Amino acid sequence: MNILITGGAGFIGTNLAEFHINRGDTVVAVDDLSTGSLNNISELVEHEGFTFFEADFLKWNRLTEEVAKADRIYHLAAVVGMFRVIQEPTTVIRVNVCGTERLLETAANCKSKAQIIVASSSSVYGHKHHSKDLREDNDLTYSPEEGGLTGYALSKLVNEVQARAYCHEHGLRVIIPRFFNVVGPHQTGTYGFVIPRFIQQALAGQPLTVFGDGNQIRSFCDVRDMIKSLDQLAKIGTGPDSSVCGKAINVGNTREIRIIDLAKMVIARTGSSSEIMFVPFDEAYGEHFDQITQRKPNVDKLKHLTGFTPEWTLEETIDDLLKKNLTGGILQCA
Repeated sequence: MNILITGGAGFIGTNLAEFHINRGDTVVAVDDLSTGSLNNISELVEHEGFTFFEADFLKWNRLTEEVAKADRIYHLAAVVGMFRVIQEPTTVIRVNVCGTERLLETAANCKSKAQIIVASSSSVYGHKHHSKDLREDNDLTYSPEEGGLTGYALSKLVNEVQARAYCHEHGLRVIIPRFFNVVGPHQTGTYGFVIPRFIQQALAGQPLTVFGDGNQIRSFCDVRDMIKSLDQLAKIGTGPDSSVCGKAINVGNTREIRIIDLAKMVIARTGSSSEIMFVPFDEAYGEHFDQITQRKPNVDKLKHLTGFTPEWTLEETIDDLLKKNLTGGILQCA
């Protein structure tokens, strides 16, 4: 297959590229390197089946050509990471919304028959949900003056609306996965991702910085499990009348862990002497930050469609990241 990945030098994009190259596919990746890194794809660029373009996706002049020949498109180009999202709110809207519109409009104009995966996020559930696990049909409530992440959450919800509209009006074969706290190789702590930050701090003997009191609960999914689920979803018929076209589907792991317990786990598995240092949310993210206390996916729809079961435990993911960090230096922390 011919694969196009936007945001292809980022954390998820790099793992997807490796997956498809190892399967014998041809991969074209585009990234402006604002979050992605050439280090991520240093081995891929030596492969004859991989082509990389450094470009602003909103201005990339090869989009029509590459969309026209693609059999599958992963649209990951977006402003991501807690710190960037809070510090660059106008860029979030411009890149996340306008970039998705440009891709879908181009695909419609090309009458593309490609499988198109438009990445969404668990952030769409907002800050005011009351469910113990989050279902795709939950009502969504937003408070524009609170939260710090409202702009990002709404941009990803708009992406879902865009994808659904192009599916029904133009017949594009679109899948909309909602990612829940994906972690794995090539992820960095630079933009606020917690596990690589904890690992780097532990290995350096520095205090592990836990924001708030550490009682917030998250569910982490290994990127390799996430990629497997995306591939399974893409193999399902995705025409306008299919069961997945234009519909949001939670992709994640249902195991929950408090952030304070995650920090303790990393310290134990690294054998570090690091202590834990608590940092108030307003000091870490600015005033009026409204922390989400719990975010657990309901994955019944994903299981029904694909039979998906995660293979990687959180402990195995952390151990694998430690091994890769010690041997290859793939994790980075600002």
